[in-house]
Amino acid sequence: MIINVFDLSKWYGQVIAVNNLTFSIDPGVTGFLGPNGAGKTTLMRMLIGQLKPSQGTLTVDGEAIWDNHALMRRIGYCPEQDAFWQYLTGRDFVTALVRMHGCAQEEARGKADSAIRLVNMEKDQDRRIGSYSKGMRQRIKLAQAIAHDPDVLFLDEPLNGLDPMGRHLIMELIKDLGRKGKIVVVSSHILHEVESMTDNILLINHGRLLAQGTIYDIRKLIDSHPLQVTIRCDQVDRLTASLMSFEDVLSVQFDREKSQVTVETNQPDVFHQRLPELALSEKLKITSIWSPDENLAAIFDYLVGG
Repeated sequence: MIINVFDLSKWYGQVIAVNNLTFSIDPGVTGFLGPNGAGKTTLMRMLIGQLKPSQGTLTVDGEAIWDNHALMRRIGYCPEQDAFWQYLTGRDFVTALVRMHGCAQEEARGKADSAIRLVNMEKDQDRRIGSYSKGMRQRIKLAQAIAHDPDVLFLDEPLNGLDPMGRHLIMELIKDLGRKGKIVVVSSHILHEVESMTDNILLINHGRLLAQGTIYDIRKLIDSHPLQVTIRCDQVDRLTASLMSFEDVLSVQFDREKSQVTVETNQPDVFHQRLPELALSEKLKITSIWSPDENLAAIFDYLVGG
């Protein structure tokens, strides 16, 4: 199974919400990451068949999604915004949504009960949704998205309103669904949420695709963005003097109290390959190496700001 998107755009008059996107999504968890207003929700609504593209094509297993009701049965969607019948109980709400996929009442009830257990809402399943907290509403939305056992899941800001325990539960559920071979697309504007669920990401801003791949793949694309590396060792002065002699090292800052050096390099691979040899030749005892900006937050800030 694969999702293919080619030259996809959506505009409203003079406003372009999604601009010439081309990418593919394989089974597993994929993150759509971008600030609010980046175009993530518009993109998701086209991918589930709610919006017709202004331009381009998108297919799931080679089939166009627009006006394809049979394919829509294989898709689950958890929207960012709430849309409930407030008078229904959580259990009746999920059951009703499963029945819309063509299941008989008894089968739908069984599927609803299984999904509600997965999101840990059994205790409150028979309460009216109108009395639910935001976190409970979020869980019951997730239950309806997974209850009919779809092959493809689109989850728009799925952790909104959840407490820490709820966030952990749902993140583990999302990762488990990905491990089972489903395509799970998670949209978020919060960096550490995406990092907690997947390293396969699409960075989106102003309707454009800034980068796609693993964090490492994306990091390799940014040759002009210097990498910071912090090294802790027993001879800070000697290490600093040695590092300053290399052309790829742009700057060196040392902190004697912490016995550490922070280096900026524009050739990360060369730098990391050379460091062990340097430690041996200078007889340095390096106790730790880490990169404060070798993470999604720094990459995202750089790409959006650049």
